[in-house]
Amino acid sequence: MRIGFASDIHRLVIGRKLILAGVTVPYYQGELAHSDGDVVYHAIAESILGALALGDLGTHFPDNSNETLNMDSAIIMDRVFQMMDEIRYEISNIDVSITLEEPKLKNYKQQMRENIARLLHTDIENVSLKAGTNESLDAVGARIAVKAESIVLLKEKGK
Repeated sequence: MRIGFASDIHRLVIGRKLILAGVTVPYYQGELAHSDGDVVYHAIAESILGALALGDLGTHFPDNSNETLNMDSAIIMDRVFQMMDEIRYEISNIDVSITLEEPKLKNYKQQMRENIARLLHTDIENVSLKAGTNESLDAVGARIAVKAESIVLLKEKGK
């Protein structure tokens, strides 16, 4: 078994979509990023890479490449899944935490879990997703950033 952790944070700006775990959440701001900025998918992908000792997200998806410009982060998730699959690992369970002051995410969390489970080819029971605020502290609390953290436990296939 292997464990990985990652965190991703992006500035919120007017004129971009707020995309979290593949769900476009209605809001007047979105993530500023080279790709689509989906902090949830970025944290998950990097936690898997970390568990497998395959480096970080920037190594595989550089933020100065035309190939990754405005990339749908579901593609990142798919490519990381393929890497994991090739070396014969699968999700045991994954726990994700999203932190932002607003908007509230209770109406979107189930779809986010379903998206994550689908992209990682695992049962939804293996995917935990929580959302909270930072109680008006730091950049997230000041409503200028959104953050996601992911911890993943991987197991060898067939074991």
